[in-house]
Amino acid sequence: MAAHTQKNNKPGKPGGKEAQPLIIAKTPAEEQRLKLERLMRNPEKPAPIPDRPKEWNPRAPPEFVRDVMGSSAGAGSGEFHVYRHLRRREYQRQDFLDKIAEKQDNDEAYLEKLEQNKQAAEEKTAKRRKKREKLKQKKLMAKKAKLEAKNKKDDNDKSSDSSEEEEEEEEEREAEDDAEAPSFIMGKR
Repeated sequence: MAAHTQKNNKPGKPGGKEAQPLIIAKTPAEEQRLKLERLMRNPEKPAPIPDRPKEWNPRAPPEFVRDVMGSSAGAGSGEFHVYRHLRRREYQRQDFLDKIAEKQDNDEAYLEKLEQNKQAAEEKTAKRRKKREKLKQKKLMAKKAKLEAKNKKDDNDKSSDSSEEEEEEEEEREAEDDAEAPSFIMGKR
């Protein structure tokens, strides 16, 4: 019996711990579930969060080329493969540079369009503000003319100082009412 228990216990691992059964995931969802279960066995252990992958950059072209291929005849059959790899790498580099240039152009176009939209909105707002001011001035002039006409009429009918003071107070109240007030009041129904 001692030999039997010796077989089951692996060297270097505690014998009292029950071994976890090996479960093979058959679907990606099951694989995800198993990973989550393994993480939740020990909640204090930090979960690995991979870093964001860096953008691929092509290898820079060599500054000094030692083995320049000549145009003379007699190149060996192995030289074609070297040439092919060099050509492929150069095409990749050129494609990468073209993509970067296109991305920069798109970014500049976007920022320009954003600036144009902002300027158009400002112009529209300024035009509406000017129209509001003009309308406000027009209303104020009409009220003043109306008050003056009323004052002349009252002066002809009555020449009392108390009515003038009341009219001035009324005019001040109207001027306060003309101030731009919100079109709605929060909290009142």
